[in-house]
Amino acid sequence: MNDAHLHLMVNHFPIVGLIFGFGILISGLYFRNNGIKNTAYSVFLVAAIAAFLSMYTGEGAEELVEDMPSIGHQIIHEHEEYAEKLALILYAMGLLSVYGFYLNIKTHTRARLISIIVLVIAGIALVFALKTGETGGEVRHTEIRETSVKIIPIEKEYEK
Repeated sequence: MNDAHLHLMVNHFPIVGLIFGFGILISGLYFRNNGIKNTAYSVFLVAAIAAFLSMYTGEGAEELVEDMPSIGHQIIHEHEEYAEKLALILYAMGLLSVYGFYLNIKTHTRARLISIIVLVIAGIALVFALKTGETGGEVRHTEIRETSVKIIPIEKEYEK
């Protein structure tokens, strides 16, 4: 098992965790339920750990695929730039989630404020997650690239 395989195994978790955590945190804020908010914080923490693993395996995966035909350095570089920004945001969210979890346990007055801050950061992270996932998919799926050439087959009649 190489880094490319490991990267493909973990790279979806930060994005999926972010999406689920965002929805769960909205529910926790709406229902004013600390248990639900703590669940969202736990999901964000797992997403941050998965982001670390994705970044850790990403370099090795890059080395394995960057010289393959139809991939190139530019596509991977763009994906890497978005992934680095997303990872930093998820790390910050992970730390804030631990803090929010702690404040919820202590029923501190700032707990709701931290929840709202984490929700706003998660909203920003969703934008970077979208671009990270899109550019990551473009690495191997040439059909989703904007610059891909659409070839329309033309039926030819062959004479016997």
